[in-house]
Amino acid sequence: MITVTERLISSGDVDAEIKDTICLPFDDRKRGRFKTTTESGLDVGIFVERGNVMRDGTLLRSDAGDVFQIRSADEEVTTASTDDSHLFARACYHLGNRHVPLQVGEGWLRYQNDYVLDDMLRQLGLVVIQEQAPFEPENGAYDQLGGHHEGGRHDRDHHEGGHHGSHSHDELDEHGHHHS
Repeated sequence: MITVTERLISSGDVDAEIKDTICLPFDDRKRGRFKTTTESGLDVGIFVERGNVMRDGTLLRSDAGDVFQIRSADEEVTTASTDDSHLFARACYHLGNRHVPLQVGEGWLRYQNDYVLDDMLRQLGLVVIQEQAPFEPENGAYDQLGGHHEGGRHDRDHHEGGHHGSHSHDELDEHGHHHS
């Protein structure tokens, strides 16, 4: 088995020949340690730092120096669309309020299939379809701004009383979050 341990910056930063492609769905691209198979059938063990999603086009280097390119696999997703910008903003708001990984395009949004969310968006008035497509959700805002003061844990723990405990939402911290 080929062992891959290094994530390279991007294809534009590397002047190396790509040995093979590894096609993965979003849930696998979030992981840092797992076994998979390349498109040509090579067995690969990926052991890279955790916490960073491997995006379409990400390059990885094996212990032997070979470069492999990550591709986003087609997977079952829901794509919802509308020409109404106000309705589109409302849909994004409601999905964001639920911390749903969301891919946003021009007049369309995409998320992993969820019939409850599908029904909600239909009731709002969006056209909702299930399809096979690559899923490349937005990075969270804190990923784009260089990290969150709670170690990027502003997720279920925050709202479900996880390791941060319960708190009220009555004053803003330096990131615009309400904390007491």
